[in-house]
Amino acid sequence: MLRLHGILGRADDKVYARQLHALEHRGGIELLFVPPADAGRKRFRLTTDRGTDCAVSLDRDEELVDGALLHLDAERAIIARFGEQQVLRLKPRDDASALKLGWHAGNLHWRVRFEVDVLVVLLDAPLATYRARIQPLLDSGEVAEDANV
Repeated sequence: MLRLHGILGRADDKVYARQLHALEHRGGIELLFVPPADAGRKRFRLTTDRGTDCAVSLDRDEELVDGALLHLDAERAIIARFGEQQVLRLKPRDDASALKLGWHAGNLHWRVRFEVDVLVVLLDAPLATYRARIQPLLDSGEVAEDANV
């Protein structure tokens, strides 16, 4: 368990931009999705999108906001996000289509999970942005959106 006390700043603060950009390229950004029920709490325990168990505590005068930077070191950063992680579930038609989809996801640096024969893309931008990048695969039927949640 990683103990996180206090808010370092915001992920969009210019002072952190260079370090966060470098961590992003190395896959060192972890998101801690805070459900609305926990957003006002000063102490809670949640798991990041990468599986890190975090015990968060805030001072009385601190208010958690979307984009709060909770941890930063040379290996990783942990950023608070409000709400549930939005996902796009994609199911390739066959092995060849799976290879194409995997190539696109890797080339575009998408954060993904695998669930048997479905690629689950963890969304960091509007859904339309992701669809636009693989529109030819969707249009050809090589890849379909999987509605199972």
